[in-house]
Amino acid sequence: MAPQIATRMTYEEFMALPDVEGQHCELIEGELYLNAAPFPRHQRIVRALFRALDHYFEQHGGGEVWFAPLDFVLSRENVLEPDLAVIKTERATIVGPKNVEGPPDIAIEVHSEGTRRKDRVIKRRVYERYGVAEIWLVDPEDRSVTVIRNGQETRVTDTLTLPLLADFALPLHDVFPK
Repeated sequence: MAPQIATRMTYEEFMALPDVEGQHCELIEGELYLNAAPFPRHQRIVRALFRALDHYFEQHGGGEVWFAPLDFVLSRENVLEPDLAVIKTERATIVGPKNVEGPPDIAIEVHSEGTRRKDRVIKRRVYERYGVAEIWLVDPEDRSVTVIRNGQETRVTDTLTLPLLADFALPLHDVFPK
């Protein structure tokens, strides 16, 4: 489990923290979460998802895919850093010079050692509260993606297709390393 500091922080205090090489921080419900650098397997999955989404938007337009580290400022107590995030074109103005001021349309979290509970419970709750249209919880262990839309979960183990992205189809065997 990722270590955390019990003292509550504000956005201003969070932004004043020094950069630490190899660690990324998130502010969730006013608590600081330190995230260790991900393992190669995690990064391969993130890369495969990024390539598929980036290719989709190059072909179809309509949005842009972003990858961590990039802060999504949801409130003064919630600054999250999804592994990947999609922002549709009509909401592109939330992207600022230093961070994103608002929730993504799609937040993608790839589980790694120690992040499963945080991704599935804590971050999911925050994403839902701030109106993220779709949350993808990617599980390398069982080679699946749980898509959460309007509080409803769909577990995908074969091909990922989404109403939010028309004509998007991604075979999961292309995502998970052998």
